[in-house]
Amino acid sequence: MSTSLRRFLITRLLLTIPMVLILVTIIFFIMRVLPGDPIRSQLGPRVSEEQANDIRERLGLNRPLYVQYFDFLWDMITLDFGNALTQGERPIRDELGERLPATIELTIPAITFTAIIGIFSGAFAAKNRKKPIDYSIRLLSIIMYSIPVFFMGLLFQIIFSVRIPILPLSGRMDTLMLVNFNSRTNFYTIDAILSQNWPALGSVLLHLVLPSLTLGLALSGVFVRLTRVNMIEMLQSDFIVSGRARGIPENRLTYKHALRNTFIPIMTLLGLQFAILLAGAVLTETTFSWPGVGRYLVERIQLRDYTAVQATIAVFALFVALISLLMDVLYAFIDPRIRY
Repeated sequence: MSTSLRRFLITRLLLTIPMVLILVTIIFFIMRVLPGDPIRSQLGPRVSEEQANDIRERLGLNRPLYVQYFDFLWDMITLDFGNALTQGERPIRDELGERLPATIELTIPAITFTAIIGIFSGAFAAKNRKKPIDYSIRLLSIIMYSIPVFFMGLLFQIIFSVRIPILPLSGRMDTLMLVNFNSRTNFYTIDAILSQNWPALGSVLLHLVLPSLTLGLALSGVFVRLTRVNMIEMLQSDFIVSGRARGIPENRLTYKHALRNTFIPIMTLLGLQFAILLAGAVLTETTFSWPGVGRYLVERIQLRDYTAVQATIAVFALFVALISLLMDVLYAFIDPRIRY
């Protein structure tokens, strides 16, 4: 590893720490400022003040604010987020351990659909610039980006689950299969493969189609536009013009040479979108009753569960920071100019 690359990686890693710290600090104090009482949200208005104070004392909510803040930072460093104020004071690590794999399992095929549809449609539109197919692709990209994701999800459910019942309506697996399904990692696809439960694997994959396709189509419109703009500029560059003069086939120039050189801005957006999806595709998870982290966060916010919300946001921040760091490292390997 060269000195410039090592210096770049160390600097980028050090900048990640204050970014995460600032985000979790803002969330910590915002949750304390907002009105509402998590104890009464969980137990109802009939609980006596004495009982509520006993619960607050046990959970540490009566301690000074700065003590709670430093305890929270220590819990985040040790990855021990304590117990949720709701859900019977269950450990938050266990809850996130169940929800996070569901979100990851939804996000990976969704971002794959986004990349395949968006990048190749944008490249094809750039290759056929100012032709009818170019205008059609651009119009479709605007439509896909404009349609609310929950509406698109409901539309797919009506078409492919109600009118033409070929795909499941919601959930991660058929209910009857789920009763006898042994999940060790909470990644249902991995668990089904490890146990060689092929009917369960088929059910999991079928349940993934509609939510991941909904997310993929909703995000692909941005990538169509981004890829097309960068490809048009790249197709007019000197090395592409020289390639045409040498008789290199247009498809090879477009999809091998020009597209490869437009990947840095595309990868930037792709990495950010992947981090955002990991942070919770709330509307999609709600529409398809998907038990992921985004839906969990909304539920905990409604219940004013301080500890669960803080822990979930901290996990989000770590994911975003790590993916951003990974993207920067990848750029540094692809384009050495970024290191200086």
